[in-house]
Amino acid sequence: MATVVAVSSFVARGAVGLRAIVPALDRLGHDAVACPTIVLSNHLGHARAAGSPVAPETLAAMIDALADNGWLAGVDAVLTGYLPSPEHVHLVERLITRVRAARAGALIICDPVLGDDPGGLYVPESVAEAVRDRLVPLATHMKVNTFELALLSGRGVSSVSGAVDAARRLAAPVVLASSVPSEGGGLANVIVTRERASRCTVAGESDVPHGTGDLLAATFVGHLLHGEDPFTSTALAAAAVARAIALSRGRDELQLFAAAAWHEAAALTMTGIDR
Repeated sequence: MATVVAVSSFVARGAVGLRAIVPALDRLGHDAVACPTIVLSNHLGHARAAGSPVAPETLAAMIDALADNGWLAGVDAVLTGYLPSPEHVHLVERLITRVRAARAGALIICDPVLGDDPGGLYVPESVAEAVRDRLVPLATHMKVNTFELALLSGRGVSSVSGAVDAARRLAAPVVLASSVPSEGGGLANVIVTRERASRCTVAGESDVPHGTGDLLAATFVGHLLHGEDPFTSTALAAAAVARAIALSRGRDELQLFAAAAWHEAAALTMTGIDR
């Protein structure tokens, strides 16, 4: 069992942010230390939502207490998600520094949660700039959608080859890009390292519940912490997300808390990308 500090949003109902991350890590046998950046009744895709950001000083005090109790010393990975202000970004930067001081080899997985197509940014530009400048350079791994990859790399992403080119412009040595347009109308999950690039493809679907990006990031991290390489971790994580989507058809939220073993889906087939 590994320990992951996950810093992201919390909803009272639904399966986005920490409510997707924690069950995914739990199903894979890991301990998630969940640090909320905002507390909401539900995600903003519903007709009504209520809640507010967690004050940075409150979150800082929580992290200090975790450190004072000796619990940051055993952290194997930090997974960053939704951050509502530049102050939250700076706080996470300091958290990463503290974790690395205790364990230099800790994984730092940045899921920037900045926006998506077709709506664009859903955080202030100042947050996007802070994530780009402060967190991306610290990441050992990134999980981005095509909008975020294009934004952070400064390159348009409309194909698998474009995703590989854009990923290699980022500082992180391992980049997982999701929802990349693929030949034949599917969507590719593209995993890129400095030496290799590969992909697995799933069917494009409509009316998919929110939270699939959070679920993909968490399951990817979970398999990395089991010792799998980034390519196998991608194949397993993408399969789990596809199974969770199938189990959630007709529902307004991902069904992650049912008994169904969505996390045990057989790995998808990976195909190498020649560049």
